[in-house]
Amino acid sequence: MNLTQAEAGKEYIIREIATDDEELDEFLFSLGCYSGEPVTVISHLKGGCVVSIKDGRYNIDNQLASAIII
Repeated sequence: MNLTQAEAGKEYIIREIATDDEELDEFLFSLGCYSGEPVTVISHLKGGCVVSIKDGRYNIDNQLASAIII
């Protein structure tokens, strides 16, 4: 399951980042988004979702959300 399918308000543990793009991997890592980290989906929007990772809240698009496997 990925973040686009996650239930809002529930905490999940990231299992893997499913992308072949090294820049995207580095970007997600800089946000604190990597395997073993908890992530909470705050809400779903038309083009993506709002997530809480560590101490920050981020608005990510559906393409990015679908690469985060929980």
